[in-house]
Amino acid sequence: MASAAPAAPTANKAELLAIADAVAREKLIDKGIVIEAMEDAIQRAARARYGAENDIRAKLDPNTGDLRLWRVLEVVEEVDDYFKQVDLKGAQKLQKDAAMGDFIVDPLPPIEFGRIAAQAAKQVIFQKVRDAERERQFEEFKDRVSEVITGVVKRVEFGHIVVDLGRAEGVIRRDQQIPREMVRVGDRIRSLILSVRREARGPQIFLSRAHPDFMKKLFAQEVPEIYDGIIEIRAAARDPGSRAKIGVISHDSSIDPVGACVGMKGSRVQAVVQELQGEKIDIIPWSEDLATFVVNALQPATVARVVIDEEESRIEVVVPDDQLSLAIGRRGQNVRLASQLTASQIDILTEADASEKRQREFVERSELFQTQLDVDETLAQLLVAEGFTSLEEVAYVEVDEIASIEGLDDDIASELQSRASEALDRREAAAREERRKLGVEDALAELPHLTEAMLVTLGKANIRTLDDLADLATDELIQKKRVEPRRREPSNRPEDKGGVLAEYGLSEEQGNEIIMAARAHWFEDEAPTEEAADAETSE
Repeated sequence: MASAAPAAPTANKAELLAIADAVAREKLIDKGIVIEAMEDAIQRAARARYGAENDIRAKLDPNTGDLRLWRVLEVVEEVDDYFKQVDLKGAQKLQKDAAMGDFIVDPLPPIEFGRIAAQAAKQVIFQKVRDAERERQFEEFKDRVSEVITGVVKRVEFGHIVVDLGRAEGVIRRDQQIPREMVRVGDRIRSLILSVRREARGPQIFLSRAHPDFMKKLFAQEVPEIYDGIIEIRAAARDPGSRAKIGVISHDSSIDPVGACVGMKGSRVQAVVQELQGEKIDIIPWSEDLATFVVNALQPATVARVVIDEEESRIEVVVPDDQLSLAIGRRGQNVRLASQLTASQIDILTEADASEKRQREFVERSELFQTQLDVDETLAQLLVAEGFTSLEEVAYVEVDEIASIEGLDDDIASELQSRASEALDRREAAAREERRKLGVEDALAELPHLTEAMLVTLGKANIRTLDDLADLATDELIQKKRVEPRRREPSNRPEDKGGVLAEYGLSEEQGNEIIMAARAHWFEDEAPTEEAADAETSE
């Protein structure tokens, strides 16, 4: 391919280069991108002048400002497109050694920019520069998520704060602001980079002053031991602008994590409190033992007893009667923050409530055993007193475990297990009959992990066919109730109910297996179609 056309005389070479340099410096982008944008603008103007069908190229020398303009033509035997192709005879007039299949250049004279062409070129350059600037902003901030940054309030729009970060703008949405915090245009403000997203109108940098990680980062700035990794913040929970709790642990036994975070006369924690507009912060020793951590998290309330249900991620806390309001806190704040800190649902009970609950459960379980196992009250109460809570436990434990109870032997233990198994069979049969009355297909009973009782629950939720079940997501099927602290009253809000089978404690893996098994027939239905297609192809 021959060299491009000789440089076209340009009166404003220096001016073009000066503009490119100035734009590159102002927008903090590479000068080459600006030069490329100018070349693109010149090419578009030339196509408007010589015809958009032509393949016109422009080259602006970044050192001298020389502009070259040419048209590219392909050498072909028979010309179909006279704008982009040329026959061999015509090509050799432009370039003597041209051969079939070559691409040659046809030099073009420089163009004069009219008003419309100049405006179009200006728009092209602005757009290219704007795109490059946006890409530069995204690349600069995408790896700075979770970093605390300082900016200047530029404006407030619809309750959202727009912050000038120097090379970009960030937004603190209303839900990520500290409630009742007053900011004015021109104020310097610190915030956490929550996320950076690439969107059509440019990169969007979302900031937060309400996220727990913002408080963690502030402590890392104020407490050298946290910055150095000697002390670690294992958990944090906030009610922005009001109260917060953090769980801290020291990796050096000689350093008290709580004292280090508080600082001399509270200097360190006060610096964080001031930044958070007076938010009260409880600094709590973190513990591997969940029960101990829960007791610490509920400070300043005194806890009498903690009962943990690991399967349900639920904790029952018993407090003295005079500590109930303190444990719950104003509007449930204390127990709510403790629940967030421990990632568990916490139920607060007074000792009187706990005693009443134990007595009620004792009576209910005794009556269950009396009815289902056909035993007298004394034996039923003996089983409950020994820790048996359900028919399944009686039916499936080792015989020796029942026989070891004082007053019982192997024969009685075997008989109790036999009666428990029969009771479970009766329950299963009753559930099966109810399930069929609800119209739940037998096909669902063949799926893994599902019991007849679960199928009844599905039927009551109008899930009666394989397709009904297959349309569900795993979360919709087994997700546990939302962690929401409360005293004793159950929530009636639909969003707190969890998945359809939440009460049965299925794991996520089991939920996935159920959903995939329900969807299996979809793929079986598609298989014959694919085989038929293969057969047609082979024919």
